[in-house]
Amino acid sequence: MDKLIHTALNSIAHIRGAQIANAQNLANQTVPGFRRDIMPEGQAFVMEEQGVLQSRAYQIPEEHAAFSDLAGFINQTGEPLDLALANEGWFYIRPDEGQGGPALSRRGDMRITPDGALVNGAGEAVLNNALQPITIPPFRSIVVNELGAITIEPLDGAPGERVDVATIGTTNASAANMIKGLDGHIRPLPGTPLPPPNQGGRIAQGALEGSNVNATEELISSIELQRAFELNIRMISTAKEIDEAGSRLLRMPEN
Repeated sequence: MDKLIHTALNSIAHIRGAQIANAQNLANQTVPGFRRDIMPEGQAFVMEEQGVLQSRAYQIPEEHAAFSDLAGFINQTGEPLDLALANEGWFYIRPDEGQGGPALSRRGDMRITPDGALVNGAGEAVLNNALQPITIPPFRSIVVNELGAITIEPLDGAPGERVDVATIGTTNASAANMIKGLDGHIRPLPGTPLPPPNQGGRIAQGALEGSNVNATEELISSIELQRAFELNIRMISTAKEIDEAGSRLLRMPEN
C-alpha cells in the first residue's frame, strides 16, 4: 500500500504543476504575443538503498517551463505603435532593471514613455539591432517598415521631413532551442548564447498579435485536472482502507 500511496502522491504533485500552468495560461489569454505554457514532461528515477534498487519511483520535474510556439491571431488595429511579427520572429527586450539580461518576446503593443524610451505594454525596454534601448524624439508621425527601421517626421522639423532614428532588433531564431525562465521571459537554453539580431523578423505596423491561448481548451483541461486530482485522493483513501483491513486480519483473535 505504501507504493500505491507514493505513486498517487507523485501524480498529485504533477497535477499541481499542470494546474499552475493552466492558471497562468488563463490569466494571460488577453496579453498580446503571450505564448501558452506547457507542463514539462519531467523524468523519473528509482531510489537505491544499500545497493538495492527500490520499486518506488519518484518524479523529477524539468527545471524550465516549455511553451507553445504556435502563432496567435493577428488583429488589425491601425495604431502606429502596434507592431506584429508576421513570421516566426522575435523582438529583443530588456526586462525591468535588466535582470537576467536581454530576452525575446512577441509582444508588440509598443508605447513611448515621457522620456522618449520605446517600451512594450509591460514596460520592458525594446532593443535595437545593437541590443541597446531605443529612444525616439518627439514626432508628428512615425513609420516602421518590415525590417524594423523607424522613420519619424520630427515635431520641430520642416513639413515633410523624414528622419531615421533607430532599427528595432529582431531575429528569426528557432523556438526549438528556447525556454521560459522562472521570470516568464523567453531565452535560449542554459549555456547557449542569445542569438544575435539578424533582422529576420517581418514587422507589420498597425497590427497586434494576440495570445495563442485557447480559453475553451484551458477550461476543459482545468476540469480534467480536477477530476484527476480527485481520483488520486480516492486512491489514497482506498489504499488506507485496504491497509487497515489487512491489519485487522493479522490481529490475534480476541477471547
